[in-house]
Amino acid sequence: MYTSIGSRRRTGAALALFLLAVIAPAPAGAGEPATPEDTGINIGYCPLTRIGTQLVRCDNLTGADVPAPYWIPEQ
Repeated sequence: MYTSIGSRRRTGAALALFLLAVIAPAPAGAGEPATPEDTGINIGYCPLTRIGTQLVRCDNLTGADVPAPYWIPEQ
């Protein structure tokens, strides 16, 4: 049986795309949000506070330089 090179390339490309779609992992879905128990973070031990405009928890700056809201208690 005679097949052209272009036909083989198209068949190979289609097979490669099919295998990629079947083998590739599915994207992560939005499931249940993580709880502090799941992440090992003990929120009750280190309450979120602020120093000036910076968010602080357990002596670690958090918030990536985003100004802290006024309703967060200040240390």
